[in-house]
Amino acid sequence: MKIGEIAKQTGLKIETVRFYETEGLIAPPERSGGNYRLYNSTHLNRLSFIKRARDLGFTLDQVRDLLRLADDPRGSCDEVDAIAELHIQEIDRKLADLTVLRSELVRWGSQCDASTIAECKLIDALTSVRASAST
Repeated sequence: MKIGEIAKQTGLKIETVRFYETEGLIAPPERSGGNYRLYNSTHLNRLSFIKRARDLGFTLDQVRDLLRLADDPRGSCDEVDAIAELHIQEIDRKLADLTVLRSELVRWGSQCDASTIAECKLIDALTSVRASAST
């Protein structure tokens, strides 16, 4: 199949398929007589794997490691577990950060009973944060 077809089947953009090829995450496809890239089911499976891993938030380096491990089905999954555990820790950190951010926004919003922007607590808090971040 041509690049547009595999992009559509995987839900990736054409540029992303090319990028993954350039990064060595997929093998270079064969070329047609007209120099079109011709992808096969192996490319489709690998690109689907990459897309799913990226959708789950794995970094490109983690995806590279997971692909390397997946290429050796008889290997131990200890390394896969370690990659997953590090990713879970990162997700937990992000969730904690988001919880703090949400609490701040709720607090600012609940303090605001202003009728004009000049009296708005949220705008005031954002302005104060900006001022303190620039020093």
